Amino acid sequence: MEKLPKELRPEQYHSLAEVLEYAAANHGPLPAFTGFGHSLDYRRIDELSSRLAGFLRNNLKLQAGDRIAVQLPNVLQFPVAVYAAIKADLVIVTTNPLYTAPEMRHQFEDSGAKAVIILEAFCDKLEDVIGETAIDHVIIARPGDLLPGLRGRLVDLAAKHLRKMVPEYSLPGAHAFHEAVQAGPFAAAAQRGGGDTALILYTGGTTGVAKGAMLSHDNLIANMMQLRSRTLLVIEDQSAKVVAPLPLYHTYAFQLHLLVMAYAGSHNILVPNPRDIGGLVKLLRRHKVHGFTGINTLYLALLRHPGLRRVNFKSWRFCGAGGMAMSSSVAEEWLERTGCEILEGYGLTECSPTVAVNLPGRARRGTVGQAVPETELRVIDDLGNALPAGAVGELQVRGPQVMAGYYGREEATAECIDPQGWFSTGDYATISEDGYISIVDRKKDMILVSGFNVFPNEVEDWVNRHPQVAESAAIGVPDERTGEAVKLFLVPRGGAPDADVIRDWCRQGLAAYKIPRQIENVKDLPKSNIGKILRRELRE
Repeated sequence: MEKLPKELRPEQYHSLAEVLEYAAANHGPLPAFTGFGHSLDYRRIDELSSRLAGFLRNNLKLQAGDRIAVQLPNVLQFPVAVYAAIKADLVIVTTNPLYTAPEMRHQFEDSGAKAVIILEAFCDKLEDVIGETAIDHVIIARPGDLLPGLRGRLVDLAAKHLRKMVPEYSLPGAHAFHEAVQAGPFAAAAQRGGGDTALILYTGGTTGVAKGAMLSHDNLIANMMQLRSRTLLVIEDQSAKVVAPLPLYHTYAFQLHLLVMAYAGSHNILVPNPRDIGGLVKLLRRHKVHGFTGINTLYLALLRHPGLRRVNFKSWRFCGAGGMAMSSSVAEEWLERTGCEILEGYGLTECSPTVAVNLPGRARRGTVGQAVPETELRVIDDLGNALPAGAVGELQVRGPQVMAGYYGREEATAECIDPQGWFSTGDYATISEDGYISIVDRKKDMILVSGFNVFPNEVEDWVNRHPQVAESAAIGVPDERTGEAVKLFLVPRGGAPDADVIRDWCRQGLAAYKIPRQIENVKDLPKSNIGKILRRELRE
């Protein structure tokens, strides 16, 4: 097992707050994050986050260990909110801004969040569910909060009146983000660290509905150093400008941009809406970029945009990929068009998230690379026996980045982490003699739409509430644009409902990427002798 070099040993830091102190002290005047064309340096980010931490602890009276939800897209407020929560000794719960009200309710209820920092555009959904949660405090952010003078006001006016992004809502007692960051800083040093939970990220785990993976300070710092040992091969400290199109609430972007790149003193260019490919191409043309991370569908969309040929790739040092399998044709075309190789990796929310990554000059197409330092891997058969190199089995991981467990779900934790600390990924893989990992198949039933996990049970549970549906089953089918799409097999109750009726119903309770692209009415569903739906037969 490869060891981390002495200068990257995670034991240097007891808490993420100490990591932030290091970044502010060593990278202070350097640009840290840019959003909507405005940059904040590490010193300013440190000041704003300290003031917001003071508001959270002194004004709102939140206590160490309380959970705070952050429901924001990639805007400047995101790093300020996360760093403030760390300094205030709170537990961060990141939330997908695309969530519908029922999805928000589940996550807020399950985590026990007492406060939320949310973009104004999503406040109507929060209004619908806040009474059923433990949330006592709401801090509302507007896009222009951290932008200078007139620019900030114009961005907010455009969002509200031109783009009609701000619906009507009523949240009495809510606080404005731009006022909260004017509070006096929180003076007390952070007390929580080590094995204390720092972040709860929601995932389906290997089965079932979304569960909160508890990642400790130790987990996140260890993985920060593991991933930094790999990025050091392509970027030195204080030398890179890295584009951030993947959502910061997602495990990989959170680790890479908020921790790894901050530790390195890199400059992160935030992309609030990566679906605006034209806008993303303009951004790539405007900046001298050194690094970029994306998923297969994003690389494909960029390749198909005519403006890509006007992007200058001479400064690009690395392109990373994860979240879904890279298509060989996309990877090859990207290399041919840009001269920059896509380095595919592998990770899971439960592993903070990085497990393996391909290295520049040593990348092997069709694999996710080799394990990061301090990480043990093995594949096992159905009886739990370790298999030799080249054999197909379930991939298990053991290392300092593996989570403590699922929040409030001891049974689910015990099912995936054994007494020796081996975490069962639910993914089937092979490991070559020289340590390269090939993912053969994913979790049995999970559907991956543009890098987002879709859990069939969740889709089916919502669809089955419709009065014209007797039962249903969701599977993933190949889709050229999104990698996979949701296909729904539906047993009608009475007359067969129109597909558009079902999709309209889904929009009321499911995020857009979870809505079935294909809907097929059937007389019945294949089942086992105990009544379990056999999705495998539907896929076949």
